[in-house]
Amino acid sequence: MSVAAAAFVMLAALLTAAVSGVLGMAGGLLLLGALLLVLPATVAFVVHGLLQLVSNGWRAYLQRQHLRWSIVGWYALGAAVAAVAVAAVSYVPSKPVTYLLLGLVPALVWLPKGLLRLDATRRSHALLAGLLTTAVNLVAGVAGPLLDVFFVRTQLGRHSVVATKAATQVLAHLAKVVVYGGPLLRAGESTIPYAVVLLAVPLSMLGTAVGGRLLDRLSDAGFRSATRWVVTAIGAVYLAQAARLAWGA
Repeated sequence: MSVAAAAFVMLAALLTAAVSGVLGMAGGLLLLGALLLVLPATVAFVVHGLLQLVSNGWRAYLQRQHLRWSIVGWYALGAAVAAVAVAAVSYVPSKPVTYLLLGLVPALVWLPKGLLRLDATRRSHALLAGLLTTAVNLVAGVAGPLLDVFFVRTQLGRHSVVATKAATQVLAHLAKVVVYGGPLLRAGESTIPYAVVLLAVPLSMLGTAVGGRLLDRLSDAGFRSATRWVVTAIGAVYLAQAARLAWGA
């Protein structure tokens, strides 16, 4: 990896972690798109998983007093089932398909609230969230907008939403590192830029802390509205990128 590419990855880790610190998602969506510009798809998935694992873990720790552990526990069970299933299929990510999926996933934030009566505070729904969100995360690379569907109907405040979603995403990204990183290691793959990841980790933690400070200034209503529009704009850009790659422009 060139010095310019390494610097780009580190800057992306800082800025996208800040975005996630404010919105509880979107940062991961931005980060994977950025990584795909400079890394092979499978390697991008592993690096994304490592950085998002740290970013979400740190965010969950900073907001730990707001965590809803009952949700995380049932989510973990569903996530384990999804990870085993996707690993058995041996799916291999590609850039055009990944950008297409990254562009489509944000549409989920516009589902009418009454269409799907999902509530992450209910055990069965938390379990379903773990199953579906982890499966989509492993195939598309991110699943924040899908996870949000399970939280929009809850009575949780913005801090509890951000903290609990961060803890669940730690599990989803851990699954991604194991499912895609394992085969690379067994094959002796050396393209994972471990040094860059290590340097980007503290920047990701810094971005998370900054985002947390900005979160304190948002109202619950402003928080939910901003999330929708940000992820929609990102999705539109990714659909255009998928079309460009598909037609070889």
